[in-house]
Formats: sequence, C-alpha cells, structure tokens
Amino acid sequence: MRVLVISDYDDNINAVRPEGALFIGLHKAGVDVQVMTYGHTPFADFFRQAGIRVIDFHPTKKFDSATVHRIRTELIEQKIDLLHLFNNKAIINGIKASKGLPVKVLTYRGYTGNIHWWDPTNYLTHLHPRIDKITCVSDAVKEVFEQQLFFPKDKAVTVSKGHHAAWYENIKKGDLSEFNFPKDAVIVSVVANARRMKGIPYLLQAMEHLSKKEALYFLLIGRGLDDPKTIKQLKKTGWKERVVFAGFRKDVLSLVKACDLSLLPSVKGEGLSKVLLESLFLARPTIMTDISGNKGLAIHNETGIVIPPRDPKAMADALQKLGGDTALREQIGLAGQQYISTHYTVERSVQEMKAVYKALLA
Repeated sequence: MRVLVISDYDDNINAVRPEGALFIGLHKAGVDVQVMTYGHTPFADFFRQAGIRVIDFHPTKKFDSATVHRIRTELIEQKIDLLHLFNNKAIINGIKASKGLPVKVLTYRGYTGNIHWWDPTNYLTHLHPRIDKITCVSDAVKEVFEQQLFFPKDKAVTVSKGHHAAWYENIKKGDLSEFNFPKDAVIVSVVANARRMKGIPYLLQAMEHLSKKEALYFLLIGRGLDDPKTIKQLKKTGWKERVVFAGFRKDVLSLVKACDLSLLPSVKGEGLSKVLLESLFLARPTIMTDISGNKGLAIHNETGIVIPPRDPKAMADALQKLGGDTALREQIGLAGQQYISTHYTVERSVQEMKAVYKALLA
C-alpha cells in the first residue's frame, strides 16, 4: 500500500504535529507513506528521521500545469495506490494529475463551514466526482457532507486527530508576571483569533453577569482580539481592567497551563478544536460550548463543563462555578486529562486511517 500525501507543514510544530504523527504512525504500521511538502520545515525532518520519503515540493497555485505534471510523475514512477490531499491547492492540482490513473484519491476536511451542493467551486475540490473518500476530523464535519444533495452518503468518513499525552508532559507553566494579575486572581485563558465563530461577543456579555467580587481575570491569547469594538464594550461594562490581551504567542501552551481554567466560547465552525484538546491534555479545567464539533471531547460536569452556545448567562454560571472552587477545578482538570488521553490517541487515528485505506483498495 503506497500513499502519497500532499500537505503544507510550514507551520509551528503544535499546529501540524497531530497530522504528522498520524502518518509517521501509519509508516510504522506498514504503510508506505511518501510526503510532498516544503522540505525545509521542521516536520519534514521528522518524516525523514522516521524513514519517510519527503518530496521537497508543494503547490503554490490552484491551477498550474507544471504542478500537475510534477504530481502525476510521482504517481506513475512511484506506483502510488492512494493520493491524500490536504488543502485546496493540493486537491485541485491532484485531481487533474490523477486523471486516467488507477489511483484512489482522498481529501481532508477539518472544519464544518463553506460546503454547499449548490456552490460550483466546491466541485473543484471535495465534491468533485473523482474524489473517492473525504477524511473528516470529526462526525460534525462528516455530517455536513451527508447533508448535501446528490452526495454519496458513504463517501465522507471520520478519522480523528489523535495526540500523544507525552507531548504535554514537559510543558512548564509560563510566567504570568508580565501581565500584572493580582496575587489572588483566578485566571481564565481564552485562545482564539478574531473570528465570529469564536464567540467572543458572548464572553463580553457573560462578564456583565459576573460579580466584581469574584477573583476572575481573563487572558485572551490570539491575533486581533483587542479590536476597538471589544475595548469599547469592556470599558462600558467596567471589565477593562480584568482583561489582558496577550496577542499572538509562541508559548501559548505554557500560558494556558499557567492559567487556572480554560474557556472557548465558539458558536459554530469547529471541526475538532485543537485549543480544547490541548487544554484538556494540559489538565486545565475546561469550559466549552455544545456545538457539533465539540461532541465527545468532554462529559459535562465530569471531565469538563459543557454549555449552550450563545448563552452568556450559562457561561457566567460556569465561570463562577469553577472560579470559586479550587478543589473542583483540580478534580475536573485531572478527569479531563485522563479522558482525552484515553479517547484521542494517535494509535486510534492510525487504526482508523489504515482501515479507510484498506477498504478503498479492497
């Protein structure tokens, strides 16, 4: 079984590690994995160290005859059985490269939005009839495809992105002194970029339901969160002094571990939130919304707190519940870590993906 993976690993290690570990695991499990990606990236070196052939190339355009020729040459010369494509540039060129060849073509989908049967651009990628399987990061993503008209219901399959618990064992707590929180502060980490789906406006509304007598403070980590509208709202409600904007940080895991609890107020769009997975693996008591992409990540009141999306009062209640109880935070944090370490493993992902590959070739 020979698989050619085309994916962009030119990102920080934390972002690409689950996907990369999956293919290293598949290689160790007897699958001949070859990866076409940027050869200078750190994860390309990890692939080489694992004995995986790395092709130092990645598409830079969606429609490029030279790229199509390059991919097609690899498919023919390496006698590839399965072509797995992980972004739109790879998908569009890969489909053309596979024309007339006896290779099975798979795509990957990691979030729930922007797939519509009536959108002609979708037929250049995931809805193209040449695609044999779509590997979805969660059941929520798979359900989006199953809801499309004229779409074969068995084409989309779920393959989770597992993690190794060992990745988080040596993460040290970050130094929060730079943010000047009071000594008795209970600090809530919120890791997100400034996108509507992340639900930050509902967090601002939740603050209005919180008492200033609470020791709760907020550390918002991510790009663009301190926009003028948010600052204006914080000043209006009197919570401006309780919120610190850290911006983009490379030490985000250390900062999350140093905080007392973690919150992600997403309202939609999450396929399988890496932020939540990381928070749970770090044993942080975690508050998440009950959107489809978060299903299975936590058991409410046991391994995390699960609240309805777009519900500021429920969010405030959850923050008060965890913020005021040190013992409960420790209990839920450790239970969440144990649960996620058992159910979201790289080994599970390898088994799921290998089963998909074998079924396609059967």
